[in-house]
Amino acid sequence: MLGADPETPATSNEQRIEIGFASSIDPLAASTRGAETDLFRAQPAAGAHEVVVSAPEHATGLAELCAERFAGAVGAWRERMRAHADAAYVHLIVNEGPDAGASLEHSHAQLYALRFVPAEVARERERATAHHERTMGGHLLEDVAVEEVRRRERLVAVDDEAILVCPWASRAPFELRVIPRRPAARFEDDDGGAEMIATALRALGGALGAVPQLNLWVRTAPRGAEEFCWHVDIVPRLTVRAGFELGTGVEIGVYEPERAAENLRAALA
Repeated sequence: MLGADPETPATSNEQRIEIGFASSIDPLAASTRGAETDLFRAQPAAGAHEVVVSAPEHATGLAELCAERFAGAVGAWRERMRAHADAAYVHLIVNEGPDAGASLEHSHAQLYALRFVPAEVARERERATAHHERTMGGHLLEDVAVEEVRRRERLVAVDDEAILVCPWASRAPFELRVIPRRPAARFEDDDGGAEMIATALRALGGALGAVPQLNLWVRTAPRGAEEFCWHVDIVPRLTVRAGFELGTGVEIGVYEPERAAENLRAALA
């Protein structure tokens, strides 16, 4: 090598490659920091998982239940959620249809009592808290509900206990949300909303010709949350999330919630 120190041994190609990968300009270079033990954290599954059967008579979906059985099913959700008050978060879901992940034909709900608060729930808790502080006592979901009723563009139905809306920037066509008229943190400690959930399913069946395959879940306050409001989300499986949605986290609205709400109101008329 020109200009090389004659006492410095030559560098082999293998050594050159190693030096190249160890260079600080290479993003994959070996770091001088200690091992990052928290980069791939995991923990064993823990908590509880329950299946809550909707009714003793065979039914493939909640919409097939009579009013008494429907109220009983929602009451059972609340009873089992209260039984896990020591969990960090209790997540209750209903999957209807194979495209929605249902593995049993008989109508049922599933309850997950988790020892941690999922990130999405934690973000909602923080947004609710920030809004409460910024507005000096306002409740985020209550304020949303008031505005939805005032505008009426995405409002589907109202009763004494709850309102039914197609949410702003819905994730899927005909997505629905049940919001209590009086803010309450925990679904399991409240007693309203069952009739509006039934109304939501009836509206979907009327607008679409039949109740579609769907996912339903209850969003309730995590343990220790001081500011929160429960709601029930219903997402029909009418479209498929593809590479753009999966790769960016940005949803494409192929059917405006305002148009869906108009269709659903007409179905209930």
